[in-house]
Amino acid sequence: MDDSATHPFLIGDSMTGGYGGADILTNCTIAVEQGQIAVIVGPNGAGKSTAMKAVFGMLKLREGSVRLDGQDITTLSPQDRVKAGMGFVPQTSNVFTSMTVQENLEMGAYIREDDFAHTMEQVFTLFPILKEKRHQPAGELSGGQRQQVAVGRALMTQPKVLMLDEPTAGVSPIVMDELFDRIIEVAKTGIAILMVEQNARQALNIADKGYVLVQGENRFTDTGEALLANPEVRKSFLGG
Repeated sequence: MDDSATHPFLIGDSMTGGYGGADILTNCTIAVEQGQIAVIVGPNGAGKSTAMKAVFGMLKLREGSVRLDGQDITTLSPQDRVKAGMGFVPQTSNVFTSMTVQENLEMGAYIREDDFAHTMEQVFTLFPILKEKRHQPAGELSGGQRQQVAVGRALMTQPKVLMLDEPTAGVSPIVMDELFDRIIEVAKTGIAILMVEQNARQALNIADKGYVLVQGENRFTDTGEALLANPEVRKSFLGG
């Protein structure tokens, strides 16, 4: 029986939890399909990164569950979620600055026992600048190029889902557009992409699905297009 019609490929379902005694997330649901981009937006302190960390297993849920491709992974550690097919790119400290670009990518393949040369070629095709600079230390690259290294490294595990925590933080608008173009290319390869993004308008522009979080709860859930057109969302969250 094909459950895919009713069950999303990845879902953090009705997640409630936080750190210590206080809940940061309340009945929060985030889902994404293969080959699609889902974006979590909302004001500062809304629990956006917390929601993503909960999906990745870095936050213990008091209620709710996380399912990947029909399998309940709520109790799996982040490491085991990587083995199950999740890739996570944190916002900071996401590259080894003293290592070359190529070494960074090789580090990404640490869980693989097969020959990953083909995957590296795929990463170089997606991110041509990395091929060009593969022998340079990652620390010498620009912010946008480092982000490409971080995403490339996560892709080396051949994830089914790629999670990005504010991938465009601190980069210029031109670099942001370039990164978003690359992220679209990654989605086209069939990977599900879930990202937290401060640049809400631009992110919703490329999103199949958007989640507007406020104080750890779903305030709006819709297609990126519908959220951009929603007057209430525009007024409250997109600056008019």
